[in-house]
Amino acid sequence: MTNALDVLKKYWGFDEFRAPQNQIIESVLNGNDTLALLPTGGGKSICFQVPALMKPGICLVVSPLIALIQDQIQNLEKKNIKALTLSGGLSFTDTSNLLDNLHFGGYKFLYISPEKLQTDWIFERIQKLNINLIAIDEAHCISQWGHDFRPAYTQLKKLRESFKNIPIIALTASATPKVQADICTQLDLKNVAVFKKSFTRENLAYFVVPFQDKLYKIQQILTKNTGTSIIYVTSRKACIEIANQLNSLQFKATYFHGGISRHEKQKNMDLWLQNQVQVIVATNAFGMGIDKPDVRTVIHYHVPENLENYYQEAGRAGRDGQKAFAIILNAPHDITNTENQFLSNLPTKDFVQLIYKKLNQYFRIAYAEGQNETFTFSLEHFCMKYDLPITKTYNAIQFLDTQGVISLSKEFNNQAKMQFVVPSKEIIRYCSIYNEDANIVESILRMYPGIFEIEMAIRIEHIAAKNNTTNEKVVAVLNKLAEKQIAEIDLSTTDSKITFNQIREDELTINRIAKNIKRQNQDKIERFEAIKNYITDETLCKNKIITAYFDEAATADCGICSVCIAKKGKKTDAKSIRNNILTTIQKQPKTARELEQELQIEAEQLLSELLYLLEEEQIKVNDKNKYHI
Repeated sequence: MTNALDVLKKYWGFDEFRAPQNQIIESVLNGNDTLALLPTGGGKSICFQVPALMKPGICLVVSPLIALIQDQIQNLEKKNIKALTLSGGLSFTDTSNLLDNLHFGGYKFLYISPEKLQTDWIFERIQKLNINLIAIDEAHCISQWGHDFRPAYTQLKKLRESFKNIPIIALTASATPKVQADICTQLDLKNVAVFKKSFTRENLAYFVVPFQDKLYKIQQILTKNTGTSIIYVTSRKACIEIANQLNSLQFKATYFHGGISRHEKQKNMDLWLQNQVQVIVATNAFGMGIDKPDVRTVIHYHVPENLENYYQEAGRAGRDGQKAFAIILNAPHDITNTENQFLSNLPTKDFVQLIYKKLNQYFRIAYAEGQNETFTFSLEHFCMKYDLPITKTYNAIQFLDTQGVISLSKEFNNQAKMQFVVPSKEIIRYCSIYNEDANIVESILRMYPGIFEIEMAIRIEHIAAKNNTTNEKVVAVLNKLAEKQIAEIDLSTTDSKITFNQIREDELTINRIAKNIKRQNQDKIERFEAIKNYITDETLCKNKIITAYFDEAATADCGICSVCIAKKGKKTDAKSIRNNILTTIQKQPKTARELEQELQIEAEQLLSELLYLLEEEQIKVNDKNKYHI
């Protein structure tokens, strides 16, 4: 491995590889298909970047997130390694020119999303490149049994068909044995060499903390642990509310969810990455590919979806090897409420069939027609029109997507159609009068030649980025142009597009995939049971539960999780605590926080006994979250 070490030293400045990076690189250099399972922060990118630099040609990297791609390209460019990506906003001409550059420009890496790879003419051009290695990052996305399934990943088998003699390396931080097998099947890996690093994170302490007043507990945690933190929640509303509450408590916080613009996402993420805020409150839209080594605490405000998600999200803490904490806050009834909601949102065969019929009705597709037709789609409007539950409907549509009946592509772009309806001299006059709008108007003219002659689709966020301003400012200028009758504007907002891949056959279509609905629901139930067991089990070491889930046997307790700490500590007699609680609330109803302060009991033990008394129906909770008899 002398050559590989030379490359590592030259570009990364390290004298040796972390196990099992050297074995993975050797496997790739020997031409083997390889599956690498390295926990978050385990140095996955080096495993394909080093061998790619040692061989003539270009490494094709398939990656699911723009932020992840941009981060890796920036890191390579800092090392004077040429890399590029074909991003979603590029025109046909720009994309074609970049592909030309790959032939002659000395590039070593081409990063691309799986969706972009589905574009036929782009794939044809890539087939003509001198590809030396194919790297599939976040490979669990290819499996229907994986936690971040991306339907476009299932089309990647065509890479094997086109590059039969080129090795493929698939990389992921978390995959159960079932998902590992599915990755190998879906990618058609041959004689695959599998490398796993232990799922144990020795510096990461896993805690499950029973607590009613979660905001108060977060305040305690962030005061004690002043380093960078992530708080995961399950709704966009909770993102904003908790961030605002933390700011009012003098903690610097921002938020991140899938419903904000790309500009705002980047701005908020940069504040957190540059340590201008301590906390980012986020949905699971945040995190994949985020490389911030000094995160000290990851808090889950709500019950995570499954153990795979939780392991990846928790694993964003302590990537620098220093002590860090992964904490789930568990209030009374959290598990029950989440389970009821989870089960109610699993789509049955009848519900999937209803949604399929409604989609065809919504887009006025006649029986035996509709194949390859694409439509702009608003989930909110669709659900409102037919009085459908949003989450369950989305799950049904996603299932139709995974089965290939439809293709759902998320756009999250503000779109508009526009045409100038006055001569160019009138545009110049407008810009001289409204000087504050001139830069935006001039950008539109430069970016969309021909906008005088025909109505053109324009991208609001691209115009905003060019002018270092917000989408809202661009929309305001467009509205003013319309008011002044300078241009005709058709503003619309869309979050997705739907393509119908098959002709409409109603029951026949659903009957073909019915068996998969039950199988997929059962898999989701089993995965929820695993996270439920992780949260409620007070006897087994939390690290042991996690490693066992990923088919790895931990030989010893970690010694630092909530269960291990509880075993070491000397707890007050449970019966005595219950009696003290009953005596205290008999006089006056109390919150959990008031009981903790008055009785001087550890929060975890207090909540454990409160849960016991609630289950035994010896106490109740009123609408002010106060316990009473």
